[in-house]
Amino acid sequence: MLLVGLTGGIGSGKSTVADLLAARGASVVDADVVARAVVEPGTPALAQLVERFGPEILDADGSLDRPALGRIAFADEQSRKDLEGITHPAINQEFLRRITEAPKDAIVVCDVPLLVESTTAGSRGYQFVIVVESPRELRLERLEGRGVPRADAEARMAAQASDEERRAVATHVIDNSGDLAHLEQQVETVWADLLVQNAALNAEQPESPS
Repeated sequence: MLLVGLTGGIGSGKSTVADLLAARGASVVDADVVARAVVEPGTPALAQLVERFGPEILDADGSLDRPALGRIAFADEQSRKDLEGITHPAINQEFLRRITEAPKDAIVVCDVPLLVESTTAGSRGYQFVIVVESPRELRLERLEGRGVPRADAEARMAAQASDEERRAVATHVIDNSGDLAHLEQQVETVWADLLVQNAALNAEQPESPS
């Protein structure tokens, strides 16, 4: 199994690259999808959140009201730490479970927005790290196109790692400042390299006894 980290700043187009890699055969594990899954109704993590922050963090149907949780959990430092203490272990456990479920000869791409910022993500032992980049102004335009106010978009970008910090851990950098054809060409090049690396890795693995 080849373990690949995929990251990029908000609005960089990282999710598009993840979709293109999945279309080529990668097993994609999306950190945002996992983060939502572990707080679905009936999960232990949601029950712990309700116990800590109160039933007002729930919608009428029993699902998590994220804005309500955010208003309470980010009101002070201790509340934020309590939130992380509940959600981070659950996310990490589910993330690792999904990785181990992939075929042993798979190329597993872990889509992690905060890969550089997260000590947990950094400890997973990625053999390769793909960083997706776009110019700041283009990223802001994309986010505004999604309905994110410019001030909010700038604040989110400021809270994330810089391009330089992401490049420092990158084995591959994809420039998403052009059109889709330009992006696909780069993804195809990266994918071809990953296939070669994965074939070499699998060739080194001893065969399981029959």
